[in-house]
Amino acid sequence: MEQPIALILAAGKGTRLKSNLCKVLHEVAGRPMLAYVMEALLLAGVGRVCVVVGHQAEAVRSLVSGYDVEFAEQDPQMGTAHAVMAAKSFFDGHGGDVLILCGDTPLIRAQSIAGLVRAHHATQSRLTVVTASLADPTGYGRVIRNPKGSVERIVEEKDAQDAERLCNEINTGVYLVTAELLASLLPRIDANNAQGEYYLTDLVAEAVKDGATVHGHLADNSDEFEGINTRAQLARAASMIWQRNRDELMRGGVTLLDPATVYPDSDVVVGPDTIIYPGVTISGLTRIGSECVIESGVLIRDCHIGDRVEVRLGTRMEKARIGDGSTIGPMAHLRPDSHVGRNARVGNFVETKKTFLGDGSKAAHLTYLGDCRVGTEVNIGCGTITCNYDGKHKYTTVINDHCFIGSDVQLVAPVEIGEGSVIGAGSTITRDVPPRSLAVSRVKQKVYPLRRGQGPLSSEAEGKS
Repeated sequence: MEQPIALILAAGKGTRLKSNLCKVLHEVAGRPMLAYVMEALLLAGVGRVCVVVGHQAEAVRSLVSGYDVEFAEQDPQMGTAHAVMAAKSFFDGHGGDVLILCGDTPLIRAQSIAGLVRAHHATQSRLTVVTASLADPTGYGRVIRNPKGSVERIVEEKDAQDAERLCNEINTGVYLVTAELLASLLPRIDANNAQGEYYLTDLVAEAVKDGATVHGHLADNSDEFEGINTRAQLARAASMIWQRNRDELMRGGVTLLDPATVYPDSDVVVGPDTIIYPGVTISGLTRIGSECVIESGVLIRDCHIGDRVEVRLGTRMEKARIGDGSTIGPMAHLRPDSHVGRNARVGNFVETKKTFLGDGSKAAHLTYLGDCRVGTEVNIGCGTITCNYDGKHKYTTVINDHCFIGSDVQLVAPVEIGEGSVIGAGSTITRDVPPRSLAVSRVKQKVYPLRRGQGPLSSEAEGKS
């Protein structure tokens, strides 16, 4: 028996989201919703996949370009059946089944798709519709079954009679149909409705007219097949996926002190015995090692963090790499291309950008390191900044191994500090410093005596106090 092939409908704009972005490109817990559908199909062992594109077609193509996928274009967009018609060449000649689903169902799981395929084969069905039972079916098309339990028709809510509206079994928009039946029924579907569109729900009525038995596969978890049409539904889907991700992390040995307030996106990996405090967001392709501590208020995006790293309160990190045993924060800001070595320290109110900080080096507080290469065992004092921008161009500062940079130092790039050198506090360094040297650049201190009646301790001042 041939593997089922899949047709993903992803051409719609999603007007109810009130967005300039195509619906299926909206992110849910760190991934565009279409990516979840693609992953579920691949894990379920579906064969070929075709994505029907329309609105912002190139952006959708780009999203799934890494997959082995085909495309069909629907232009203009005139309904779900019209979208399937646009992909007719994809399933023409296929000897098996076609799975039709929408690209806005990010909660769908591979095991649910596999269960649908098994049920379809067990009943020897030519057309199976996935249905769901909802306590409040308002807004959904109702699935009407005949006395034998087969699906007779699908009625849109606006067209349903009062008795039909009482039905709480709804259509999810997911179909598994033989390619041969699909090809024969599609030409019969017309746009004779208020919207002037071709609806795939009419496939059921046409199949019944053709004498085919239409089976309804009631989903075990109706949430998985819920389409995203509003911002509220988008938020709800994200919450559910975050909860799946939390559960997976905890099963893997990660401690979440208050799970409901931790937001790990779907591509995040965290090692065992790491402790994550409340109010933490971890997104993108972040990898966190074992035995780390991530304190409250931390945001980590697209970072690689080694083992036994401590990320303290209120730190923000993006596209950074942190070596084993290092400490970051509190209130640090690591901007893209920051690389912190092993057993290093980036302290409170320190900002880095395109900076390499070597093993054992530390910038404890109130420092800016931009476009900078720092060697091993370097101490960078409070208030130090690299002056890397002249208004037109960025320049690099190099601080070699075993240097000591005093407090309140300005390093005006391009400049290099030689190995083992010391920079005196309050210096402005504009020229390279040779190895094992002391560099001091200050205005000479002058002391002047105050005249009688001047200064904060004068009798005049005392009289006003």
